[in-house]
Amino acid sequence: MSQADQLRQQILNLVQDYHAAAFAEQPFVPGESAVPVSGRVFGANEISLLVDSSLDFWLTTGRYSDQFEQKFASYMGLRHALLCNSGSSANLLALSAFTSPKLGEQRLKPGDEVITVAAGFPTTVNPILQNGLVPVFVDIETDTHNIDVSYLEEAYSEKTRAIMIAHTLGNPFNLDAVIAFCKKHHLFLIEDNCDALGARYNGQLTGTFGDCSTISFYPAHHITMGEGGCVLTNKPALKKLIESFRDWGRDCWCPPGVDNTCGKRFDWQLGDLPYGYDHKYTYSHIGYNLKLTDMQASVGVAQLERLDGFIETRRKNWEYLRAGLQPYETYFHLPIPAENSEPSWFGFLLSVREDAPFNRNQLIASLTERKIGTRLLFGGNLIRQPAYADRPYRVVGSLERTDFAMTNSFWVGVYPGLSTQMLDYIIDSIGDFVKSM
Repeated sequence: MSQADQLRQQILNLVQDYHAAAFAEQPFVPGESAVPVSGRVFGANEISLLVDSSLDFWLTTGRYSDQFEQKFASYMGLRHALLCNSGSSANLLALSAFTSPKLGEQRLKPGDEVITVAAGFPTTVNPILQNGLVPVFVDIETDTHNIDVSYLEEAYSEKTRAIMIAHTLGNPFNLDAVIAFCKKHHLFLIEDNCDALGARYNGQLTGTFGDCSTISFYPAHHITMGEGGCVLTNKPALKKLIESFRDWGRDCWCPPGVDNTCGKRFDWQLGDLPYGYDHKYTYSHIGYNLKLTDMQASVGVAQLERLDGFIETRRKNWEYLRAGLQPYETYFHLPIPAENSEPSWFGFLLSVREDAPFNRNQLIASLTERKIGTRLLFGGNLIRQPAYADRPYRVVGSLERTDFAMTNSFWVGVYPGLSTQMLDYIIDSIGDFVKSM
């Protein structure tokens, strides 16, 4: 071993000791300790690989990025996994790929419509507007908070070209109905799988049904890179388009630090450029730079080894809360798994019934006093958000259940960092509040 290799090994050995000293598990004290809705769960290996990557000082995408993309694509059973800097960027890349002129008459053009829901996170919808397309909002189901597929045919028009929706809080939407609808009308399907990594529908992983799908690696999600996201697809042509939009819009597919993968770097004739213009500086799309760093990817490589355990713990925590809160169903709509599904839960969602003797805000205030974290169903009804006031969109139906979720729904955590003692504290705190009303 060289001296540098020896020093690297010493540093990595010290990282193990540092993790044990700096991140020792703390006892839970009800009423004093926080009960977050989400958070990073990590060990010494995550820090060790992060430090190992930083010692390379490569900084952009590199060996850990390649390793993660290969392992993650294999885990999902798909050909291609393309890392980017966030789940929101993944959504932007996924939809933007379908606007490429390289798709010919199939491409999405300004004014085309994309069916979605208003009850969700804004960056599922924003790429539609950012690409000059028109979102068509349909209502959700009360129990699953997923798209109500009975509205699909009513939502369809001659301008409809795609569907882009999320699996809400890890609970799969009705993929049988959505896929049949897409096939009938020749529509693209983009699965926002950011909150549902590991969920299954009819035994198949969500994120593998659509033309492409997206994942988030923000700390709240099933595994984390701090920031980070991924676009998945089984189609080589889409893979190249997604890469192009991610990497400045360039036509070249060489990875950073590599030249002439195509073997004809100075032999292309594209656009009105002179023959032989450097392929590395030839741009076929109005793209972005949405790559992530190899340091982030290194954390993901370590996290991926823990993914199955994380998913199982989320399911167990959700079931524990469901059983513990069952006695209070008089006051709440409790969530249910979608038919034919095995969810990979992101959170446990409660909706206060309209005839309850309290409202959601009163309950959230009580939980907050007890240091129990809560979150709303993201943007509620997005068309009521100020950002969308003057934007083009179409609405099918009244969105009354979306409005109900906006005013009555919230969720608490199920992530693997929550102990049974914490879950009991959540259940007891909700029970104490209900009994006091």
